[in-house]
Amino acid sequence: MTVRTGDELPPLRIPITRTLIVAGALASRDFQDVHHDAEAAREKGSPDIFMNILTTNGLVGRYITDHFGPRARLRKVAIRLGAPNYPGDEMVLTGEITSVADGVAEVAVTGRNGIGHHVTGKVTVQLPDDPRHADGPITATGVPKATPGTPNTTPAVPTATPDPSR
Repeated sequence: MTVRTGDELPPLRIPITRTLIVAGALASRDFQDVHHDAEAAREKGSPDIFMNILTTNGLVGRYITDHFGPRARLRKVAIRLGAPNYPGDEMVLTGEITSVADGVAEVAVTGRNGIGHHVTGKVTVQLPDDPRHADGPITATGVPKATPGTPNTTPAVPTATPDPSR
């Protein structure tokens, strides 16, 4: 994949559903009521529940790795929130590569919804075809093969031993 400064990533459209907001809050262990209880959110001045920053951070990371592939490595994700993501809206993520050097790209990311900019930020990503940081050939199980002359540092996977009492 050739990556150049100024390249734009294709947009990613994400429907903002109640389920996405609540599931993201639960998955990130953010139990603030404004992320799952509409009545509590209204009592605190919000028209409805809204997405938490950790869900937004995960969606930005997904946007980058969906574009660059599973072997790309996120090195830094720095975001700022703006307009809240409410249920029934849509967030459109866009990105532009602002620099490329030594196998690392910086991408300016923006996520817009119906009321404005939900998220802006910069993501630093180690590009997948940079041989200095590649994991080596991938096996069918997804575990990197050891490179000849280097120790295999892949942790051993324990195997199940049948229980003789069963």
